Formats: sequence, structure tokens, C-alpha cells
Amino acid sequence: MGFYELSSLFLNITFFLYLIATAFFGLTLGKNRESNKKSKAIKIAMTFTIIGFASQMTSYIFRWLQAGHIPVSNMFEYIYFFSMMLILAFVVIYFIYGIPALGLIALPIAVVIIGYGSMFPQEISPLVPSLQSNWLYIHVTTVALAQAILSISFIAGLLFLIKRVDQSQSSKETTFLELILFGVVSTIAYIILSSSFGAMDYEATFTKELEEQTVDVTYSMPALFQPHDSELVTEGVFNSGIETPGWMQGADAGLKLNTLVLSLTLGGILYGLLRLILKGRRVSALLNQKFDKINPDIVDDIMYRAIAIGFPLFTLGGLIFASIWAQQAWGRFWGWDPKEVWALVTWLFYAVFLHLRLTRGWHGKKSAWLAVVGFVIIMFNLIVINLVISGLHSYA
Repeated sequence: MGFYELSSLFLNITFFLYLIATAFFGLTLGKNRESNKKSKAIKIAMTFTIIGFASQMTSYIFRWLQAGHIPVSNMFEYIYFFSMMLILAFVVIYFIYGIPALGLIALPIAVVIIGYGSMFPQEISPLVPSLQSNWLYIHVTTVALAQAILSISFIAGLLFLIKRVDQSQSSKETTFLELILFGVVSTIAYIILSSSFGAMDYEATFTKELEEQTVDVTYSMPALFQPHDSELVTEGVFNSGIETPGWMQGADAGLKLNTLVLSLTLGGILYGLLRLILKGRRVSALLNQKFDKINPDIVDDIMYRAIAIGFPLFTLGGLIFASIWAQQAWGRFWGWDPKEVWALVTWLFYAVFLHLRLTRGWHGKKSAWLAVVGFVIIMFNLIVINLVISGLHSYA
């Protein structure tokens, strides 16, 4: 095998190791579970997490050796590095605070981020001239590390809300929290779908005319939505015949819409089954009981410290280093490019978070809800700004 094939092999191994770790973290839940069984499950979960991280790092190093430069130059590579830093941040936090429940949220997030990144082209290409700079590595790696640490605040914030939102009656808080958990269930649905059809080597290829050339779009799940104005060339596979709306641009627009709809559909089914099993009780109410021995004050401290560390790192990577590189590449420090604007929005949001926390005493639930919103901003930057809004950073 070459370096590229070895990198792909270890990537697949990483994916399943994280899934196994998630399952063992799940076994740590429950007030009635014997302490020795819970302790054993935690040790196994952390062992698989660390082995998975080592596998992911090995995959990344092999890709680095193949490319001849640190692989952070496209969407797949950036997302892969970001997910790796998220796991690293979780492992460090765990050994400081010892809260395994964080892993039950962090690991699925990392898995779905890896799965999402795998939707993008994984081929290694030479760096385009605009990326041939040492500032690429300095800027991008610092931003990815900062956003991974900031994401830990979301994980801690979600755990805090599960513990502290009053479940005795329905309210706006319980509704919003349940929507977040529905997103988590849909994430699990995506993992089930991608793992199942991936194990079957399922493929459905469509041909599509794009910019006066024919491109192939390959689906790894059944096609509920085929690419707009395309033709199925794979025989014997399911195809609903429904085309993706024409206003959704890009060859992969249909693929992304199809994955989203399938994940939300199966997520809705799984969520409905959960509510049925729970006899109509909210999932967040169940988790509130299952997350025993969790000190909300410690979780609140994790949330704050993650932002206190991630914010200055983001200031360096997302604003200062980015501005220096922009000056070298484009002859100006700031140009109101969509990516630059959203980096500023992200910076201002977390600056406001720290201001409200330190001067207005916004602790507890207020901070937790802000941490959740902050993660939404990071994901909007990663997905929408990179893929939908065109700008100088569209090469990503």
C-alpha cells in the first residue's frame, strides 16, 4: 500500500473505533449501574478513544507524507484536522476533570464531522499558488484548534442544560433542548446510514452536464433526490426520480440534500421510537435522570475555560494571522470577504460571551445557551460560508 491508501485505511479504522468508544460511554449512564461496571466501561471507552485518536493521527501523517505538505488545503483536510483537534481537546479535558458524559457528546460529533468531511473530494492535489505560503499552516491550524476548543464549550453547555433545565413542565427551554437532541439523534441516524450502506459498498452514479462538461456524481445511499438534470447510469439501484431543485448550485448539491433528508427522516423515526418507548416523555428528561453524579458547577467551569482558551487562539489564527496572510497574498489586511466577515462575527460573539460572563455574571443556563449558539455560528461558518456564499475563500 502507498501512503494514500494507508491514510484511507486508518481513517476507516478511526471511524469505527470512535463508534465503539461512543457505545461504551453510553454504558456509563444510569444511577443504578454498579460502580465497578461503570468504571470498567469508562476505561474501555477512553482506551478506544485514545486508540482511535492515535489511528486518526497516523492517517493524517500518512496523508502528510503523500502530499509533501501539512494537509489543510481543502475542505476534507480541514474538517479532518478539526475533528482530530476536537478529540484531542476532549481527551485533555477528561484527564483534567474526569467527566465521561462529555465523551457521549464529543465522540458522535467527531464521527459525524469525519463523515461529513468524507463527502468532499479526498484526492491529494498540488497547492494552488494562493496557498503556497507558510501562513497557510499557521493560520489554518490555529483556527481549527481554536474552533475545536470552542466546540468543547458547546458540549459542556449542552450537558449543563440537560442537567439544569426544569423538566417538570413544558417550556421554551425544554422545546429548544429537545430540538438539539433531535439533531443528535439525526446525527446517529447519519452514522447508521453511512456505516450500513458503506459496508454494502452501495453506489449509485449519475451523470450531469455542468459548465459544458459531463461530471459523475456518486451516491453512497439510496437516491431520494438525484442531481438536477442528471441521468442514472448505475443499473439495479433505487432511484425515486425526484430531481434536486435547479436553484441549488453545484454538482454535489443533490448528494448533500439527499444525505440531509435521509438523515432527518431516519432521525425522526428513531426519535419517534424513543418517545414511544419512553411513553411520551422527553428524551432530555430521561437524560436528566441518567446523567447522575455530574456536578453542573464543574461543567459550567469547563464551558467557561474552553472559551477563555479558545477565544485568544481564534483571535490569533482567525484575525491576526489571517490579516497578515491577506496582506501578503492580496495586498490588504481586510477586504470584507464573506469568510472574513463571519470570522469577525464569530470573534465578536465570543467577546460578548466573555464580557457578559465576567461583568454581568452570566453563569449557568445563560452561558450554556450562548455556548450552543456559538457552536451554530462555527458550523454555519464551516458549511454555509464555505460552500454556499462565493468569495476569495471559495477555493476551500
